[in-house]
Amino acid sequence: MLEKEDQQNEWKREYTEEVKKTIIAFANSQGGTLYIGVNNDGSIHGISDIDKLMCQISNSIREAVKPDLTMFVDYQTEYINEKTILKVFVQKGTSSPYYLAQKGIRPEGVFVRQGSSSVPASDSYIVQMIKNTDGDRYEDIRSVNQDLSFDEAKKEFEKKNITFGMNQKRTLGLVNEEGLITNLGLLLSDQCPHSIKIAVFEDQKMKAYRDREIFSGSLFAQLHSSYAFIDRYNPKFSSFSGINRIDKRAYPEEAIREALLNSIIHRDYSFSGSILIHIYSDRMVFISIGGLLKGINESDIRLGVSVARNEKLAQIFYRLGYVEAFGTGIPKIMQSYMENPLKPTIEVSNHAFKVVLPQRMDTSTAPRESMTYSTHEDKVINLLKENEATIKREDAEKVLHLSQAMTSRILKELIKKGKLVSVGKGRNTRYILK
Repeated sequence: MLEKEDQQNEWKREYTEEVKKTIIAFANSQGGTLYIGVNNDGSIHGISDIDKLMCQISNSIREAVKPDLTMFVDYQTEYINEKTILKVFVQKGTSSPYYLAQKGIRPEGVFVRQGSSSVPASDSYIVQMIKNTDGDRYEDIRSVNQDLSFDEAKKEFEKKNITFGMNQKRTLGLVNEEGLITNLGLLLSDQCPHSIKIAVFEDQKMKAYRDREIFSGSLFAQLHSSYAFIDRYNPKFSSFSGINRIDKRAYPEEAIREALLNSIIHRDYSFSGSILIHIYSDRMVFISIGGLLKGINESDIRLGVSVARNEKLAQIFYRLGYVEAFGTGIPKIMQSYMENPLKPTIEVSNHAFKVVLPQRMDTSTAPRESMTYSTHEDKVINLLKENEATIKREDAEKVLHLSQAMTSRILKELIKKGKLVSVGKGRNTRYILK
């Protein structure tokens, strides 16, 4: 009869599905030995076909446990009282948390030892194990959610004629060497848990909303939808200098673009919470989570010094052409206001970064002869003029490269402005110039 079970020893009369949980628990804890062919009271029951049992355990570990744990498991037969038992030695793994592939990196799939039992790990303990294994760099850490899709990312890469297969995902850092999705992959997935919240205020005291929206999903989808929303509140004013008509936007488009990209690329995604964009009658405010990295100050970033918090994310946006060169965002914002008396301001705290874009004085004070339409609204109007026919929402989506919801919003805004008329209902709705 063997001694009692404890944190590093467990007995099983025969192979059951519980064996996998015990092996995972040992690998996630301090290692241990599993005795198969031993009764609960420690008496020897024995195994009739030891080779079949070893094969069964080995196959189940290889197929059902992630990451690969086979190199940390060894087997030894032992004869006691003329009966054969199997001892399964499990070392503490180097890639914890190990988990049941079918359940994922969740408490129901991750087990640890607690006394003589194998129990589900808590969410916080799972996160701690991941950090201990992968380090503190957010992008490289394995995503807790592995059930992810990349439809938006695939479309984004296809637009740039860049292949987006498994090899590319590995090279970019979306998937690690073991084929598991990283947090970088999570950010670009359709299930990205972070968001951008945009609010348009009627007054300066933030008491009354004129409009507001929350954009979620892949960071690519958030980028396009947020810019389209902001663009609606960046009117183009026409004034005249002699016989010449001069068109200008209330806010430099380049400044909006760089402020938005800066908020997305450089925020600290290890914290929950949303990027906040507030639009007032005289300014736009971009607030992202995460202050400056250690050793960098506000003067440095004004000069173009760049130390990327999310280096691989920045590389992807650079490869796709959204970023021309690292460290140019803030200088570009300042340059776009070169001729304006009011300049953008930057505020930095330990955990937040704020960019304020003032409305340009030459548009807010100049005589407003006529107010035209945003860039996306112009594209819809031009589409109708070119086709000299009606269009469906889907036609506008293809031209704008925006989501269904955002495209519908732009079409409704054009109807409100008296430029379009909708004909029909539901799926048969079409739009014509008024």
